[in-house]
Amino acid sequence: MNELMKKRTKALLIDTAISTAVSFAVEPLLKRKTKSSFVYTVVSPTVIFWGLEYAQMRLKGQTIGHRMMGIEVQNEAGGEPTPEQILERMVHRDTVSPFIYLKDRAQYDAYEGDRFPHDLYSYTVVKEVE
Repeated sequence: MNELMKKRTKALLIDTAISTAVSFAVEPLLKRKTKSSFVYTVVSPTVIFWGLEYAQMRLKGQTIGHRMMGIEVQNEAGGEPTPEQILERMVHRDTVSPFIYLKDRAQYDAYEGDRFPHDLYSYTVVKEVE
C-alpha cells in the first residue's frame, strides 16, 4: 500500500470516528422523535456522515481527516470540486465503488492512490498538500 493510500484510509477513519461521535450524541434525540429503530440505526449515521463531509468540503475544501493527513480532493483541473462532484463522489464511494475496486484492483493500483473508482466517476483526484 503506497503512502497516499495510507493517508486516504487514515483520513476516512478519522472522519468516520467524528461522524460516529455525532451520531451517538444525536441518537437519544432521534429515539424520542421516531419509533423506528431503522432510522437511528441506519439512516441517521449515513445522513450525518454525508452531511458533515459535504459541509466541510463546501466550507473549507477539506474534511478534518483530510486536513490532518495533509491531503485534498480536487477536480481534475486542480480546483475545488463542485457541489455535484462532492455528492457524486460520496454516493458512489459508499455504494458501488468498493465492488468496482475489488473487481479490478490492479487498474486502480496503477494510479498510486490518487484515484479510486469514485474519483474517476466524479472526475476528482486526491493530492497531497503540505
